[in-house]
Formats: sequence, C-alpha cells, structure tokens
Amino acid sequence: MTSTFGTIFKVSTFGESHCKGVGAVVDGCLPGMTLSEADIQPQLDRRRPGQSAVATQRSESDRVEIQSGVENGKTLGTPISMFVPNRDQIPGDYSDMADIPRPSHADFTYQKKYGIRASSGGGRSSARETIGRVCGGAIAETLLRKVHGIDIVAWVSQVADIKASLPDIEKLSRADVDATAIRCPDQSAAKKMEAGIEAAKDAKDSLGGIITCVCRHVPAGLGEPVFDKLEAMLARAMLSIPATKGFEIGSGFSGVRMKGSVHNDPFVLKGRKLGTATNFSGGIQGGISNGEPVVFRVAFKPPATIGLPQQTSDFKGNPVVLEAKGRHDPCVVARAVPIVESMAALVLADCVMIQRSKLM
Repeated sequence: MTSTFGTIFKVSTFGESHCKGVGAVVDGCLPGMTLSEADIQPQLDRRRPGQSAVATQRSESDRVEIQSGVENGKTLGTPISMFVPNRDQIPGDYSDMADIPRPSHADFTYQKKYGIRASSGGGRSSARETIGRVCGGAIAETLLRKVHGIDIVAWVSQVADIKASLPDIEKLSRADVDATAIRCPDQSAAKKMEAGIEAAKDAKDSLGGIITCVCRHVPAGLGEPVFDKLEAMLARAMLSIPATKGFEIGSGFSGVRMKGSVHNDPFVLKGRKLGTATNFSGGIQGGISNGEPVVFRVAFKPPATIGLPQQTSDFKGNPVVLEAKGRHDPCVVARAVPIVESMAALVLADCVMIQRSKLM
C-alpha cells in the first residue's frame, strides 16, 4: 500500500493538507504499553506550524486524539488510530494556481499520475501529511525505550552554506537542540542560520539545509542481509519525507576522500562488550547494526513554493508568471527535525519486532 510503512510495526497515514484532518493508524504495537496523547503531543508540538519566525505562520494547534487501540492508558495490541483536525486552511490562497503547476512541486506529477489532484494545499504531497508519521513515530519511540532503551536525537547541522560544529552526540539532548528556533545546538551557527532564513523569507525566496540524526543504544543485530539492510531501510524512510534530496550514513560521501587504513573501524573492548574505536560505518556494517550509535544525515531542498515571481507555464503550455500565495516555510529543516526522528523510530521499531520474531 502506498500510504503504509513497515513490515510488522506498520503505520498508515491519511488525509490531505486542506481536508477535515489528518492522522495515522499504527498496527503491530506491543500490548500492555503505557500510552496516552501526552506521549505523542510533544513531537507534534515540535513539528507544528507557526512556532517561530523561521517557519510557516499557518496557525494549527495540532492536538492529537487517540481513537482506538488504547484503554485505560494501556495499548491493547490492536490498531491504534489517531486523528488531528485541520483548522486554519485557506483554500482561496491557491485559486490563482489551479491551472498552473508550481515549479518543482508535485502538482504536475500528481495530475499526470491520477488525472486529478487536491485543488489546494498540496494534498498528500504537503508536509501536513507528516503529522501521521510523527504520531506513529512517537509510539515507536515508546516501544524502543521499553524494549532496548533506544533514544533518537536529530538536529539542524547546515542551512544553505552555513555549517554547525559537530556536538557531543553521546550527550546531546532534544532540550539542547530546541534551545534555538532553528534547532541547531551550535548557538553561533544558529544565529547565522536564522538570519539567513529571515532574509530569504523577506525576499520571498527559500533555503535548503541538512539534518543530522543519532540513534543511541541500538543493539547489534538489527537489519536484514542484502535488500533490507538497515541503512537501506533508513534511506527509504528518509527519502520518503517531503523535500528530501539526499541521504548519507556514517562517513557518507566524505569517505571517498579517505584511505581504507583510515576509514576502517578497528574493534576494541568497551567494558564487557566489543565495540569500534571509530564510527565511520555509522553504526551499521553489512547492513546490520553493530551496537555503535547509528549516525546519518538527510538533505532537504529549498521549499518549492515561493512568493518570488517565476516565469513558468500553465498546464496547457502557455507562458505565465507565477507569484505563489499562501503560508509556506522559507526553510523546512527546523520543523523536519521531529519528522526525521519519527521515521528513524519507525524503522528501528519495525527492525526490533522483526528480530524478536526470529528469536521466538
């Protein structure tokens, strides 16, 4: 199914950006877990629009309601349905664009694929769809903490050509990340990033960026050989997020500039467990987690919908000048941080459940 992710721990998302609401159904969750809206809402609050000057000013509280699968604060092992209403949609902002496919947006491809598309807000291609992912990811994180004590932290490591210094990934917390509006723990770089985004916003333009993510306390043995390697599943998950254009793990593309004698991760004894002295592998070897932190990066393009006049064509091929209206993120990375964390949690939760099924 095109809107379902996962093999055993599954999440199916539903809804368009300007319909009555969006949400998700999670299937395959362990029974007896403590769960309420309060476990899901914090990540939704970090994802919601209107929270800072570097994000869209659409005003949505994004309050989640659990509709099934939980009773008296405990999961039943049955599908968990969650719903978040849309309240601040303004379809009229899109009336002038009904016959014009926005450059680098999904208007053209959705129309070609289905012969119809949502008339406003981007429909399923909108970042509003990611609410369901965050809902499912919050439940996945609850499972990961319960089973293995796994925790996941992502942060903005680059906006345009402004790069942040690498934090201590063993100690970095979400509170450290959220100390700045752009969700970059490097305070100096964060100020430059925010200034750059506001300048782009004033110019009716947009900027791209990179999010780095670390998954800590991941046990060795997660991931499958050959086609379902852990890094392959993470790449699939991350590149399914709207506006993503690149994924790299461990040394990533920089590894091509290193020799094998430098890039190899020698094994050493860490306490009572075997680990590696370095982590250029990003916590994964042969497609299977090795017990080291899983570290990866995701590249996000500049948002496609901008207010700057653009010379383009309508669906009939007639030349037009498009000046998009509506409320859009001048840079998506600040709000994408919890989305990256959520998709990582969904991958790891599914891998944990698959591994449990092998050992039963």
